[in-house]
Amino acid sequence: MAGDEAMRAFGDSLPAPVFDNPAWVTPRPLAEATVAIVTSAAIHQSSDERFTADDAGYRFIDRSARDLVLGHWSPNFDRTGFSLDINVVFPIDRLEELAADGTIGRVADRHLSFAGNQPDDVAVLRHDSGPAAAAALKADGVDIVLLTPV
Repeated sequence: MAGDEAMRAFGDSLPAPVFDNPAWVTPRPLAEATVAIVTSAAIHQSSDERFTADDAGYRFIDRSARDLVLGHWSPNFDRTGFSLDINVVFPIDRLEELAADGTIGRVADRHLSFAGNQPDDVAVLRHDSGPAAAAALKADGVDIVLLTPV
């Protein structure tokens, strides 16, 4: 089985969580909303602790930070796009443009990065770091997140 085909088959074999009563809220209109990026590219600032292979935590990324390091562990991940333009996985400059033209209300002061290569048991992410990250963004006044899965 070829690399991409094997990865797709592996992904298809993983169980997906079922939520009995999924929450839903109606967000503010985009023109009034504070927007943050949540990425699974394992990016972090050069001064931050690097992600490890079994890291279910997250790193805050300051809005003004551009000294970003890609810490994604997958050998299948093509780093070329990130090397040429961080906006490929962390579209901060595009958000700044949307805020400048009034499409969104404002760009959040900080954003979040997780490692997308999680172990089979994602309980820590579901019950600990995920809710903690959501609470931090909520405390920051974030209304909407732009998820960039990598």
